[in-house]
Amino acid sequence: MAGWHAHLALRYWVDTSTGTPTTRAHDLHEGPLRVLRRLYPEGPGICHHVVVHPPGGIVGGDRLELEATLGEGTHVVVTTPGAARYYRSEGEAGLHQAQQVRLALAAGARLEWLPMEAIAYSGCNAHNRIELSLEPGAQMIGWDVLALGLPASQQPFVAGSVQQHLALPGHWLERGRIAADDRLLRESPLGLGGAGVLATAWWAEGEAIPRERRQRLLDAAREHTEPLAAGAGSPLRAGVSSPHERVIVLRVLAEKAEPAMALLHRVRAAWRAQAWGLGAEPPRIWRT
Repeated sequence: MAGWHAHLALRYWVDTSTGTPTTRAHDLHEGPLRVLRRLYPEGPGICHHVVVHPPGGIVGGDRLELEATLGEGTHVVVTTPGAARYYRSEGEAGLHQAQQVRLALAAGARLEWLPMEAIAYSGCNAHNRIELSLEPGAQMIGWDVLALGLPASQQPFVAGSVQQHLALPGHWLERGRIAADDRLLRESPLGLGGAGVLATAWWAEGEAIPRERRQRLLDAAREHTEPLAAGAGSPLRAGVSSPHERVIVLRVLAEKAEPAMALLHRVRAAWRAQAWGLGAEPPRIWRT
């Protein structure tokens, strides 16, 4: 069984023909991966795109590829209407499902990559890969959220694996494999500590972030993470750091996806306000 291969290419540019700079978009798709809506709730300069995968789930042999290319001065918000699902892999040994995302930003572009969580069902063999390319002056907020199984529905993650790869090549790399039977990684306090949800959010730029601004961004995120460390019985653990002068990273471990996503929303709003002077403006699809 070969599976489905879907590809979506998104291209953005600034149109000044009407006198008001507008972020325009063009999309080209092959297979079941496409744009649902293009919205401008913040005005013509910021394009909100909702990307959908109509089948809903990714099975063994499926391969989804998304490429977004942002021209100079564009501002784009990309999200999804619901969780991605890595279902159990069937068939020949080694058959896996893959999701690959490439995000390229020209000088002065701004991107907010805000998908809903991905759920790894027991028995999946999933590969998730996100690669960033930012030219000087480009800035990005992004996140990736993984939920292992559906324990609340008596469907724990007891078989299979997920391989994660997040990279700004040459500057930042988060890579690892989570196997369902790796008890040391999943249960140790030096690993996931029994958490079933792990999230990574980042602020990235195409050049070194000036020290004072980097500190302000760190402080803005820590206003939301430090109370969690002080509170007893918190449903999640989180910390923020700057592993490279071009990147700030927020890492979250949680029992459920909802509190993790809520924290990411708050940090995203804080970074928007601090760096761009913009309000939270959550994508409309989250409110429907």
